[in-house]
Amino acid sequence: MENVSSHKHFILNGFHELGELRPVLFIPFFIMFVVSLLANSLLLYVIISQRSLHSPMYILIAGMACVDLSLPLVFVPNMLLSFLFDWRVISLIGCLVQMHFIHFVGVFHSTLLVWMSLDRYFAICTPLSYHQRMALPKFIKFIIPLVVRNVLMITLFVGLAGKLSFCAGNVINHCFCEHMAVVELACGSTAINNLVGLISVLLIPVVDFIFIAASYVVIFSSVFKSGRSGVKALHTCITHMVVIIVTLTIVLVALLSYRSRSGLPAAVRVFFSTMYPLFPSCFNPIIYGIRTTEIRQHILKILTCCHFLQTVPHS
Repeated sequence: MENVSSHKHFILNGFHELGELRPVLFIPFFIMFVVSLLANSLLLYVIISQRSLHSPMYILIAGMACVDLSLPLVFVPNMLLSFLFDWRVISLIGCLVQMHFIHFVGVFHSTLLVWMSLDRYFAICTPLSYHQRMALPKFIKFIIPLVVRNVLMITLFVGLAGKLSFCAGNVINHCFCEHMAVVELACGSTAINNLVGLISVLLIPVVDFIFIAASYVVIFSSVFKSGRSGVKALHTCITHMVVIIVTLTIVLVALLSYRSRSGLPAAVRVFFSTMYPLFPSCFNPIIYGIRTTEIRQHILKILTCCHFLQTVPHS
């Protein structure tokens, strides 16, 4: 009976409280989407095109730009169409695919920050062996376990969500298929889904941020103990830490707003939940472009060249 009555389509009903004003949301989210695409594409172009930036640190920044470029593409176009044309229906398969890619791509934010913290640790604490430690044959032992962890955990909780019967309703009060928002529509016990979701949070972002925090404690203590000025060495660390703090703040606000349902309007919860995958995609390339001297110089050179070509009169 459960299988017969199980819904095969869902309605993404985020911001429905706004009523006729809902289409207005197209404008700010479209602007953020365009900023994300342009900023990350420019950052990737600069790093790929400049051979002087083909070092491990900049390759990791390019990896972050790839994540920040990919994540909005997974859900923002569908969300914008929903705002503009009221297209809210998504199939169960489409919902699970979207859920998988949002969470899979999203967890690489914290994973890349782990690799960046290792890069800074080797560069500052063991500078003589930096290039040897960051060479791919050596560094791959830090890559494979984290990638395997991410693949297994995301595939597991999305697969478990796909086995549920959804007879409690088919209206998701969200703009995309977020895991817990979908699971709570299931009929029957979802204890295993909640447990796996909690384990995933503990094993991926929590473990990553503990490792990152420990790495930077060691880095800063090493610099202060050595008596070096350390300003240039720590400059990139501070940039990474700004990104970490912003990312962690957005995630914590989204989680807390989702848990404290009685105290916040539904539209506010949906807003914060939408911001945690979207805002870092806009913010990260801007902060790396501004604070990383070599990248900033190449970006200014490209923009100056484009401006010069536009001002040259055509014959």
